[in-house]
Amino acid sequence: MSKLAIIGGTGLTSLSGLQIISSNTVDTPFGLPSAPLSVGELAGKEVLFLPRHGGSHTIPPHKINYRANLWALKQAGVERVIAVNAVGGIRADMVPGALIVPDQIIDYTHSRINTFFEEGLEHVTHIDFTEPYCESLRRQLITAGAGCGLTLIGEGTYAATQGPRLESAAEIDRLERDGCDLVGMTGMPEAALARELDLCYACLSVVANMGAGRGDEELTMAMIERTLVDGMAKVKQLLEYFIGSVHE
Repeated sequence: MSKLAIIGGTGLTSLSGLQIISSNTVDTPFGLPSAPLSVGELAGKEVLFLPRHGGSHTIPPHKINYRANLWALKQAGVERVIAVNAVGGIRADMVPGALIVPDQIIDYTHSRINTFFEEGLEHVTHIDFTEPYCESLRRQLITAGAGCGLTLIGEGTYAATQGPRLESAAEIDRLERDGCDLVGMTGMPEAALARELDLCYACLSVVANMGAGRGDEELTMAMIERTLVDGMAKVKQLLEYFIGSVHE
């Protein structure tokens, strides 16, 4: 059975039901990951867990050491990664609480170290990023959603923005014109780095709020966190079902 890791985003700094076997501080050629790797059992199967923003949620999106995080997972023998992301909804059906398994991504970030292929290369390397997510893992997540009674939106284009500020209404309008359906701050370079390491990587997004200018409520962290309580409860339900019934 291929080894599975879950990267937790905002609202998912721990995974209930995960019986921790060990917690390992891992050093990499690119520095320390966001937190020690937790190795545990869920539904009788081994799972690794890494909170992207750190155990106390203190690392902002543009300061995350994405290279160290992915390298540490690869070094631990991980082959498949489910990345959980809190996002804003742009498309009309992507309302707070919706779960999405995107199939495309557009990178609007800047000034982030975004590749392993920089120094000491024997040749210049370009990855194929036509399909940025692992299709087999995407399909299995969608199947798991149906199996446990949750409705997942099985496609969508993720706009990865720089953060840590939220977007302006005009920026959300621009993202929609570009064909984006949801917006977050941590989708890149994480997805590309996973591809460089040949990891089977899929994103599970939870809509925390409508994008700027799309809702009647002022966007505050308190409002986002309230929405994420229910959204992350569904994520945990899905992950437990996936690990117990679908993951091979």
